[in-house]
Amino acid sequence: MARKMIDCRTMPSEINCTLTIAGEPEDVLDAAVTHAVDKHGHQNTPELREQLRGLLVDAEPAMA
Repeated sequence: MARKMIDCRTMPSEINCTLTIAGEPEDVLDAAVTHAVDKHGHQNTPELREQLRGLLVDAEPAMA
């Protein structure tokens, strides 16, 4: 399975977060949800998971 990544810099935030998470898609999604809840104050909902799933992209070659 191809590695995926999500980068907080693609979403505006009050804390100007620069975190990037890469790995297997479900691992990245789980980590991104935890981060969004803990650092950005979101609620862990199915809607949040789907929104974050839509932001997953192929990992950059340097991170693969």
